[in-house]
Amino acid sequence: MNRLAAVCIILSLCFISLVKQAAAQQQYGQSGRFSGAGASSGNVSYDRNGRPIPNQQKQDSLQHRDRYADSITIFYRHFDSTKIRKIDSSLNDFTRRFPQPYNYYTLGNFGTASHSLLFTPIMQSGWDAGFHQFDIYNFTLENTKIFQTTRPYTEIAYLIGNKAEQLLDFMHTQNRKSNFNFSFEYRFTNAPGTYKNQNASNNNLRFTTHYQSPNKRYENYFIFISNKNASSENGGLKDPTRIDSLALNNPYELETRLGVAGVANPNPFSTTVNTGNVYKQSTFLFRQQYDFGKKDSLVTDSVTYKLFYARLRLQQNLMLNTYNYNYYDNNVIDSQYQKYFNFNTILDTISFKDAWTNLTNEFAIITFPDKNNQSQFFKAGAGIQLLKGTFTDTLNSRTQNYHNIYLMGEYRNRTRNQKWDVEASGKLFLNGYNSGDYHAFISLQRQLSKRLGFLTLGFQNTNRTPSFIFNPNTSFPVSDKQNFAKENTTHLSATYYNPKLSLTLNGDYYLMTNYTYFDSFFVASQYKKLFNFIHLSAEKKFKLSKYWNWYSELHIQQVTGNAPIHVPFILTRNRLAFEGNFYTNLFLSTGIEVRYYTNFEADNYSPFLGQFFYQTAYTTSNRPDVNLFFNFRIKGFKGFLQLENLNTINPTKGFTFDKYNFITPLYPERPLWFRFGVWWNFVN
Repeated sequence: MNRLAAVCIILSLCFISLVKQAAAQQQYGQSGRFSGAGASSGNVSYDRNGRPIPNQQKQDSLQHRDRYADSITIFYRHFDSTKIRKIDSSLNDFTRRFPQPYNYYTLGNFGTASHSLLFTPIMQSGWDAGFHQFDIYNFTLENTKIFQTTRPYTEIAYLIGNKAEQLLDFMHTQNRKSNFNFSFEYRFTNAPGTYKNQNASNNNLRFTTHYQSPNKRYENYFIFISNKNASSENGGLKDPTRIDSLALNNPYELETRLGVAGVANPNPFSTTVNTGNVYKQSTFLFRQQYDFGKKDSLVTDSVTYKLFYARLRLQQNLMLNTYNYNYYDNNVIDSQYQKYFNFNTILDTISFKDAWTNLTNEFAIITFPDKNNQSQFFKAGAGIQLLKGTFTDTLNSRTQNYHNIYLMGEYRNRTRNQKWDVEASGKLFLNGYNSGDYHAFISLQRQLSKRLGFLTLGFQNTNRTPSFIFNPNTSFPVSDKQNFAKENTTHLSATYYNPKLSLTLNGDYYLMTNYTYFDSFFVASQYKKLFNFIHLSAEKKFKLSKYWNWYSELHIQQVTGNAPIHVPFILTRNRLAFEGNFYTNLFLSTGIEVRYYTNFEADNYSPFLGQFFYQTAYTTSNRPDVNLFFNFRIKGFKGFLQLENLNTINPTKGFTFDKYNFITPLYPERPLWFRFGVWWNFVN
């Protein structure tokens, strides 16, 4: 382990030394380019209409901000992507702002464990801890935005809901100079919940910097991400049938299977968990790269533009991740554990914790075959991963070290006429804990015509070691711990998109073997047979009149054989919206939203393992979810009002709202729920 760490440090120092020597041999000067490999933006400047303009020797749109003093030019791209995006100002879909997608459901309170109504297998090779029930609430590298802006930009959001539910969101980005940008994001959510022992909170923080040297040859990125998920676990209701006959019409009076009932605390900063899961994750990533290429210039009547075309790039990624996954109960009631979960303990307090440190050092060489198309490149590299796991239960603690050595390759090509997009990547683990894992992916997108739109075809094959929660070394109480065989998944996909018709059609075909899953509160299993899974979807916007629009989404899913997967055969969401631009600055979208899914044997949930598990004893039987929304925008101010779960109305009891839906067994969904949120952006 120490030798591998020394190798990582030595290789890092060699890379820095090589960059310094190369920089000394290059002549410094101003230059402008758009580069694509992996995560390079090339520091392109954009005018007020979004058109790219090359850097000038004595003029820069970011340095001379008074050129457009009354406006801001801001764009971003996601880390490791070359696609330029603009700030989203849409109004008609609340889930674009709220961190819970419509196809996910929770245990009845925002911030608690979430699960998708659509089949979403893990398609990444290599090490994985196996805890994903809070993923939708977290900041990740994949959704990290690298900004470029002509003026400081700030966005503040605040949302309130029933039962003291609150969300606070803050984001700020600015360019200190034309070649240096930083951004800061913070999000805090807290929801005491409707039922006992259900309070949940999330803390998310992200800080990024992007620097490019004056000669545009050296570039680096720094990203820091911190996520904390704290969720009390109540194990579900002791008697869910009582929810239809509440004496005070208050679900909080119902008894739950775990925890000692306390008083719901409306304090938005109270995050105490006495029985439940607390997960903490942090990421430190530093990427640096140096380019070799060709200098050029473009001479006009009045200005000479200095240009630089990258042909070869050296790139290093140094990343440190820490993970802490902890379930604990400070008030164990032994009779409840035995009666409801068949778990025997004589202790007053129990705790299970897996803690990980993951250090990865990765080197790559990138070439650009066409100097005029910096979005076409080949990438080849290798990486060393050092893993340290500490596994602590109530009575014992032990440490285990692992490592991985892997090779990787990638090819991307975005043609200048944007008619062809090709992306291919692969990763192979040569040695270590995940030896033999691999991942292969290829995607081809073609613009058929301006009238017919785009067609995208994809192929993906993953061979992966099951997540570590299935490993015998985990501290969590998994029965029959064993080293399962590697999972293998093949995914074929096709997507057709027609912007003129506002139509998207998609098809997914999965071929899987050695599928690992849980089939009870503590038992892990593996389905070794080969099986198929098919998913078809369609999205369409119907223009009904000048101001009325109908947004419709439909998903159809089917698994073959007796594979241990239960998802609804049909999932659909429809929004009927009255929307348009009124009184110059007022943009409005208001209407009704309906979500419906067919009955299915929904997964149950194990609070001790943080896993949704396969079951056959319960089948959903619910009304469609119905929400009303009123969303508006006035310049930089956006307001969202949601009245959710109108489907809980009970006309037989004087139009009360107490007909609760159940998706996860024993966990009722929320009753009638009101949310109001504001998103306000500022240009400094």
